[in-house]
Amino acid sequence: MHPAHITLSALLLAAAASSAIAHDTWFARAPADAGPGALALGTGNLYPKQEFAIDPQYLARQGCRSAAGTVQPLRTLRISDVALLLAAPAAGTLTCWAQLQAFEIEIAAEHVALYLDEIRAPKEMRERWAALQARGVVWKERYTKHARTLLASEPAAHSLPAGIDIGIDPDMNLDLRLAPGQAPPKVGMPVVFQLLSGGQPLPGLALQFRSELSPLGFWAQTDAQGQVRMTVPLPGRWLLRGTELKPSVDRPDAWDSRFITLAFEALPAPARAIPTAP
Repeated sequence: MHPAHITLSALLLAAAASSAIAHDTWFARAPADAGPGALALGTGNLYPKQEFAIDPQYLARQGCRSAAGTVQPLRTLRISDVALLLAAPAAGTLTCWAQLQAFEIEIAAEHVALYLDEIRAPKEMRERWAALQARGVVWKERYTKHARTLLASEPAAHSLPAGIDIGIDPDMNLDLRLAPGQAPPKVGMPVVFQLLSGGQPLPGLALQFRSELSPLGFWAQTDAQGQVRMTVPLPGRWLLRGTELKPSVDRPDAWDSRFITLAFEALPAPARAIPTAP
């Protein structure tokens, strides 16, 4: 099976989200006064606007990987109104990641349908909720947030050989990465991403692509290799996001979820040379 192939036409046909229940957590560029290469880890209703900061005490694991394979931790700078500001290691970092501690919440019954729509929950999960709701069960969920950012799309990284494997943190229980053998994303070029659970491909999960330049988002589903493919339609910053929702493994009538984001930047398409007259 080929990965889902997303084009500009799919982007234009997508519907804009009017509100959000499923808050995502993602990496973004930090304000300039935080220093060169600093990152902002925050949570928001709708990309690209971060609204809530992450307290560093809730970071279960985090780190960065260089082109040489060296893994180093992120360093906390400060907490702003909307994000945790972090210093990435020196130049040459290809990717950074974070996994938050698990939290438990309850969602009011009238909001659950919107939540299930926003995460593209599969039919069997909707049917399970309908049965629970008919019994008067309250929605109780334990969720974990995972975030990765791809820094290999910075202009300097394009001098590196194509096909660099950015690697994964083996402790991350859910991870989303640029697939091995892929060059950094660039407008007009196809690129493949891969979703991993415990280091193994996770098929059949809905993932949404969102651009900072458009309110529209579009969806794809991971194939048997946990992969989705897109042809980048717009330059700038993007977020690939998804949520895996399952019945709780240890709590009757409850739910476990894992949120994942991958923030990356797509460079403009290379300029075409204008042929000279003979």
